[in-house]
Amino acid sequence: MEVAPGIHWIRMPLPFALDHINLWLLEDDGAWTIIDTGLNSTATKDLWQDLLARRLGGLPVRRLIVTHFHPDHAGLAGWLNQTTGAELWMTQAEWLHARIIQTDIGDAAVAELVSFYRDAGCDSDFLAHTKHQGIAYAQRTSPMPRSYRRLRDADIVTIDGHDWQIIVGTGHAPEHACLYCPARGLLISGDQVLPRISPNVGVYPWEPEANPLADFLASIDILRDFPADTLVLPSHNEPFTGLHQRLSELAAHHEARLDDLSADMARPKTAMELARSLFKRPLDEHQTGFAIAETVAHLHLLRARGRVSRGRNGAGANLYDRL
Repeated sequence: MEVAPGIHWIRMPLPFALDHINLWLLEDDGAWTIIDTGLNSTATKDLWQDLLARRLGGLPVRRLIVTHFHPDHAGLAGWLNQTTGAELWMTQAEWLHARIIQTDIGDAAVAELVSFYRDAGCDSDFLAHTKHQGIAYAQRTSPMPRSYRRLRDADIVTIDGHDWQIIVGTGHAPEHACLYCPARGLLISGDQVLPRISPNVGVYPWEPEANPLADFLASIDILRDFPADTLVLPSHNEPFTGLHQRLSELAAHHEARLDDLSADMARPKTAMELARSLFKRPLDEHQTGFAIAETVAHLHLLRARGRVSRGRNGAGANLYDRL
């Protein structure tokens, strides 16, 4: 669907509870620019083959911009690079994360992942599932190209004669790239701002003491400088206007979650216990991993604000207690 002149909205399937991703195809002066790729799967490759063969008018793909390293966004970056010859553009931290996680999949990496979830208080069944599954990232992504074009915050990328400013956000991913075109009033927001769900902001084994929620709240505050009537093109759900209201909703949502967590600590609890209270709907193993990561992120911000302490229980799991 063409959502603005020369800007086409593509929706690709995902095999998760969040069952789709939005990708963007931009006309680019006799060529195309692709923004994000979808997951590495046969279904997604087949859809791309159809698009490339029948929908692009025989024009080449000039560049491939990937907003961040998560597999639904970067999963086919390598494959599209090889298939189309398009140059890959990413921020450095996102490209490095993808390269490292794709290759660091041995027993030591899996053991560290299991240890992370043991610290969170997960039961033996979940730990066994984690060990059996291993590092899934490599299966969900095609090999990342060994070279790329680096994007930095405030860079200007000219696409079809229009200047797009790179806005780097943190929290959801290490160096997430959004693209803003002031002349057209358009923001390609990736996962940094979504209209109906909150982006996952989590702590993960490779940086177990991170405070990503503080980073995320600071990052979305920067977007308040953009006009309120900006048309936002997000990676999930539908394009929307009302950017300022949505930023306020996201900030209020996380502050409410912080209060909920603090109130739930009538006694010291593990992150897994607190995640069950925070996410009341049934969760599969995939969603449980995200829930734990997000719960720990909120707990780390509470600790940074001096509202929560952390100790250990007899099983070696972290215990959080309200101060």
